Amino acid sequence: MSTSSRPFLHLLVVDPQNDFCDLPPQRCAPAHSPALPVAGADADMQRLGRLIEAAQARIDAITVTLDSHHRLDIAHPAFWQQQDGGQVLPFTQITAAALRAGQFRPRRAEHGERALAYLEALEASGRYKLMVWPVHCEIGSWGHAVHARVHAAYRAWEEGRQRSVGKILKGSNPWTEHYSALQAEVPDAADPASQLNRELLAQLSQADEIWLAGEASSHCVRATAEHLVQHLPERLLPRITLITDCMSPVAGFEAQQAEFFAAMRARGLQLRGSEALR
Repeated sequence: MSTSSRPFLHLLVVDPQNDFCDLPPQRCAPAHSPALPVAGADADMQRLGRLIEAAQARIDAITVTLDSHHRLDIAHPAFWQQQDGGQVLPFTQITAAALRAGQFRPRRAEHGERALAYLEALEASGRYKLMVWPVHCEIGSWGHAVHARVHAAYRAWEEGRQRSVGKILKGSNPWTEHYSALQAEVPDAADPASQLNRELLAQLSQADEIWLAGEASSHCVRATAEHLVQHLPERLLPRITLITDCMSPVAGFEAQQAEFFAAMRARGLQLRGSEALR
């Protein structure tokens, strides 16, 4: 928290990565294209870059999360097969009931018991059911890198303010989905990186203002905000601002974004556009 008259502002940017941005071909690396582009995300990140530049002197801390996956992951196609051994396509939902019925199964038979336990725990939480996503944000790939406009803006902030951007890698545990910046959907008792990130929570709790942006508003930004609301004291929630024009939903999940915005507004969070914050 600030000791001066100016409030301490912490910007939290969730997964501003190439694979989530609807970049035009001429701005992609040769032979690359975004794996899971969110409509409007490129424009979101352009606006976020401009905001970081305009508010450079006011932003006191920046934390960026990076979705960071292996190719073989419980939420990727190569982990699964259909009952007849056929390929499981991206955007297939797999439930515990479907696994028990034999409709789907892991390609490695010895993974069946653990996969079922995961699906049951995930569904019991009431937040999500397993979605098989296209392979995205594979560690070391072009798609894993930060959107160029955002990267340039926070690099200038680092040099201008002589402070480093904090980077948090999430999602490298192949046995659990990890939408939120704060913890995986089903934390793994053997993996501290999947458990509640108390250090980040403590940092955010000390801020006078928290700005939240990134991709996608229907999934990773939403999960992050929900965990902030769950774990921060109620009195701190009005300090959080969702930058609504610096996030967009995955296609087909627009209703989830609307529900998310309404729920967060009801809990006291601020919803503002980037122009109003500059």
